[in-house]
Amino acid sequence: MDLRHLRYFLTVAEEMHFGRAALRLGISQPPLSQQIRALEEELGVRLFDRTSRRVRLTEAGRLFEPEARATLVQADRASQTARRAQRGEIGHLGLGFTASGPFVPQIASALYRFRQTYPQVELILREQGRDEQIENVRNHQLDIGLVRDFLPPVLPEDMVSHCLLTEDMLLALRDDHPLALRTEDPSITDLAGEPLVLYGAPNGAGFTEHFFAQCEAAGFVPRIAHEARSLATLLGLVSAGFGPTVIARSMARLHVDNVVNRRFTSPVTSSLWLIHHRTLSPPAEAFRATVLEDQPPQIVSA
Repeated sequence: MDLRHLRYFLTVAEEMHFGRAALRLGISQPPLSQQIRALEEELGVRLFDRTSRRVRLTEAGRLFEPEARATLVQADRASQTARRAQRGEIGHLGLGFTASGPFVPQIASALYRFRQTYPQVELILREQGRDEQIENVRNHQLDIGLVRDFLPPVLPEDMVSHCLLTEDMLLALRDDHPLALRTEDPSITDLAGEPLVLYGAPNGAGFTEHFFAQCEAAGFVPRIAHEARSLATLLGLVSAGFGPTVIARSMARLHVDNVVNRRFTSPVTSSLWLIHHRTLSPPAEAFRATVLEDQPPQIVSA
């Protein structure tokens, strides 16, 4: 059934006059009469009683009118829904992030602005390590990932990455630790023989590999006293004196009792990368644009 026929029918039903209805619709009266007859033939019922003096709804027309009106309302709602979905205003967004992600001002600001601009998009947030995010973006369980790595992450060929920022890594240690009491900043070699607390696999993927390589280049193998699965456990163990750890500068915004942060004499850096498929859903494209609002688009292909 042509929605145009329903609009014509409802206009005639409101005016109860074919001439006035035709004027409202911006067409001449003969084509309007033809369209109403076509609708009646399609339905197999008469919708109007017509005489030279008046037009009135038949019983079938009277009962058909509210259903026709509801159909047009629903059709308009469906059209609006499709347009809003295309603009990324509704739907859902699966977003993965590392523990440090929400502490990066650019990410925190983007999340706030996205929720204000697209309040009806359902955000599905998952804290995951690098490898898990890559796999979940690959199989479309996530739309976008925020992973930490020292080099562009190795991705399937239909995915891309964008470097959001590069920042220093800091040594976090208990405030009465000898390295905390020294006036000079620590170096990587100062960690030789120190019991360390680090993220365990898979959360430490990327960072742990790079950190181990730097330690080995400095002539020692790091001594891992404990592995943690969460940021809270990691810093809690440092505060309890189980050993230092290495964190991103953005995480230094967290205040933990008895824990201080020190820069390395030779900067140790890591980067935060935005990863996604080359083709994005409208909500994912809207979030990507929000994150990169103040950045030039520098895509690094896998």
